[in-house]
Amino acid sequence: MKILFIYPNSGSQTGFNYGVAQMAAHLEQAGHETVFLHLCEDIEPLPNKEQFLQRVGDLKPDIIGFSVVTNQWPLTAEVAGWCRDELNIPLVCGGVHATVAGRQVLETGLFDYIMVGECEDAVVDFLDRLAEGKSVRDVANLGMVLDGKIVINPVRPLPQLNEFPPKNYEIFDFQKIIDAKDGWVGLMASRGCPYNCTYCFNHVMVKQYCHDLQCSVGQLKYIRHHTVEQVIDEIKYLEKNYKNIKMYIFDDDLFIFNKKFVMEFCRQYKKISSMPFVVNGHVGLFDEERARALADANCYMVKFGVESGSEKIRTQIMHRKMSNRMIADAIAMVHQYFMQSSCFIMFGLPHETIDDVMDTVKLMSQTLPSRFRWTYFYPFPGTEAHRMSVEGGFVDKDKIGSLMNFTDSSCLDFGKEQNLFLEKIGRLLPWFVNAYSNLEVASFYREKIEELMAMDQDKWQSCSPSLHDLDKKYSARFAEEGKKHYAVKYNPFMGVMSS
Repeated sequence: MKILFIYPNSGSQTGFNYGVAQMAAHLEQAGHETVFLHLCEDIEPLPNKEQFLQRVGDLKPDIIGFSVVTNQWPLTAEVAGWCRDELNIPLVCGGVHATVAGRQVLETGLFDYIMVGECEDAVVDFLDRLAEGKSVRDVANLGMVLDGKIVINPVRPLPQLNEFPPKNYEIFDFQKIIDAKDGWVGLMASRGCPYNCTYCFNHVMVKQYCHDLQCSVGQLKYIRHHTVEQVIDEIKYLEKNYKNIKMYIFDDDLFIFNKKFVMEFCRQYKKISSMPFVVNGHVGLFDEERARALADANCYMVKFGVESGSEKIRTQIMHRKMSNRMIADAIAMVHQYFMQSSCFIMFGLPHETIDDVMDTVKLMSQTLPSRFRWTYFYPFPGTEAHRMSVEGGFVDKDKIGSLMNFTDSSCLDFGKEQNLFLEKIGRLLPWFVNAYSNLEVASFYREKIEELMAMDQDKWQSCSPSLHDLDKKYSARFAEEGKKHYAVKYNPFMGVMSS
């Protein structure tokens, strides 16, 4: 059979779909044919209905599968509606959204099937049966409507990454993705995370798998790795077949978790590539031995999920049990080994106050990471943080259905004063961090944020569009004067230290 994978990725950062790349490899190995459409403005202009249907008609798929995250659901629903109107082939919805909100997806009537969890083996079983005209009723990980009732089958055991064939890059215009991401190429060496953060879908996955497989978290073995050899071979393949690669970024939830893997990878990597790379770390696991090995292998940056500078919010709302001291020490150790540090931070969490947000600002100003990237919290259905948001009465039902990313606005409602404050800090967080730091520019930025904070909604709306240009002007001035400072750089939700 021929399956067309569609990846809605509009209005947000250009992504590479690891799951589709891996499923395509499994399907091709099993004798099926795969093709791909990337709905992303950075790759090519979004098609209208006529253009889309013409493209699908040219590809002549037997079945269409969508890989969907929740904020891309509005676009997914529109495109699936086009397919429903004009095409007489089965539609399948997979990805995170189908896993956490599968029942709601099927209730729309837009899709014939959903696939939940990790589906590399399930999708082969599913297409094999369709091709042979057999029933798919009992295919694990599959959901459908039978006799007017929604049926979602239990999941099968998690696949083992060390048994996977190499990803299929050929179905993508991968060179165009590399160029759109300015040479940054994503990799994944592992799946899973040992932590239980309330806002992340990992705990939803673990709960479902443990329930369906009747096993404990320990028995599930959620964290799995590719072999070091597999990862090294993938890098060799990329460097042989593509150009303009400038940086590898490991998108594993927690690359540094398995110390033995990290040490062996670093030993092997420096034998075959001089390309710098980026990893995700955790302040509770980042030690000197890991830091030394990563730096020696040309690791450029270690990223930490700080999320909030308020220990109360981290502990009570996010279930992230780490202290500000641990965060400061981890950032300092990265710098000690001449790597760059990066912090993920999040605003607009349920029960968060303005003072809590300012604690995040102050933590960044005290620890001075090389850069920080911020988003607004988004309550993914099925997560504990979604429950907190709904029960606390914070969810703005109009906004949550229309947001396509996590960086433009919050979909929670905290009242006019705090909502306006979140808009301001989400626009110009580097100014706030500069203002509360011990940097030479602090007094200048303190005056600027006092002006911002005094603005009412109308004044803010009128001047907000020009503020990034003003940020560039100030940054150029201070760079010429040799004064360290943070400025908005690379994208509208990243603050980067000038040095």
